[in-house]
Amino acid sequence: MSQDPRDWRPAYDRRHAYRRAEREERRRSVQRQRRILAIATLAVSVFVVVAVAIAAIGDGGGDDRSGGGRQAATSNDKDAKQKEDSGDAKPAATPEKKVPRSQRDVPVPILMYHLVNEPPPGAPLPELYVSKADFAAQMKWLEDNGYMAVTEQQVYDLWKKGTPLSTKKPVVVSFDDGFRSIRTNGFPVLEKLGWKGVVNLLGNMFEKGDEGGMSKEDVQTLVDAGWELDAHSITDPDLTTLDDATLQREVAGVRDQLKRQFKVPVNFFCYPAGRYDERVVQAVRDAGYLGATTTQLGNAGRDQLMTMNRVSINRSDGVQGFSAKMTELEGQPPAPAPATSRGDGAA
Repeated sequence: MSQDPRDWRPAYDRRHAYRRAEREERRRSVQRQRRILAIATLAVSVFVVVAVAIAAIGDGGGDDRSGGGRQAATSNDKDAKQKEDSGDAKPAATPEKKVPRSQRDVPVPILMYHLVNEPPPGAPLPELYVSKADFAAQMKWLEDNGYMAVTEQQVYDLWKKGTPLSTKKPVVVSFDDGFRSIRTNGFPVLEKLGWKGVVNLLGNMFEKGDEGGMSKEDVQTLVDAGWELDAHSITDPDLTTLDDATLQREVAGVRDQLKRQFKVPVNFFCYPAGRYDERVVQAVRDAGYLGATTTQLGNAGRDQLMTMNRVSINRSDGVQGFSAKMTELEGQPPAPAPATSRGDGAA
């Protein structure tokens, strides 16, 4: 008995409907995935745009806080250009060029003065006095002949570190003891030239008011003006005759005292009356000084740091004698200093 073809149609219809449902479900799934991807892409784009906007706003706020962003920068550039054109702008710092070692051994005259004044009647050592007029004329002679005053520290830095000086003819103008006329008569002359001096100060000079010693305020004035402060012992003794403890106090103690009082380096020593021996020189070295000056005549050099020569300037020199001394020493190599010296009794 044959089956009626219509008997299988319901089963076929069910299978066909099921397949249609599967296809529809796949279609809807693909659409959902596409929508999710589109939403995610949109979200990422929005996040990027917002982030860029926030960054731009942040930059704009920083500009506002600093005075107007690009406008302020442009204004600053214009101001800098105007300063440059007017000569007010400071040049950019450049590394300092060192002097070659072969050119550092420059002989330097270190002048030795005591008082810039007329000697009073009965002065025991009138030769130590140089009048204000003579002193001014001597400094003018130096300027006219190409010299410029520097400090012992600057000379040391040239010799040992290659730090260049601002002159090819350096001279050190030093004053021993610390008499008041250094401040009242010597300082104004050097200040007018724009030069710095060196004071070899006695530790007890402030107690010598009746003898014309500078006050602490006088010394501070010189220090504030850029003068170099060096040590000349406390009581001006013959250091070669002292016991070890007293020697240390006169050499190291005075350095500590002056550094504490004036808050400046005290790197150089001056032997009282130019008297020293190997023991005294060692005490100076042990105290931490970089160098020391004597009363030996001649230019100073880098190979005699602990016994540097000087040029004593006396009352009888005047301008003519002064120029003769300087002319004779110009370009001369430093004479070696003796290991022991009794000095000249005048420093």
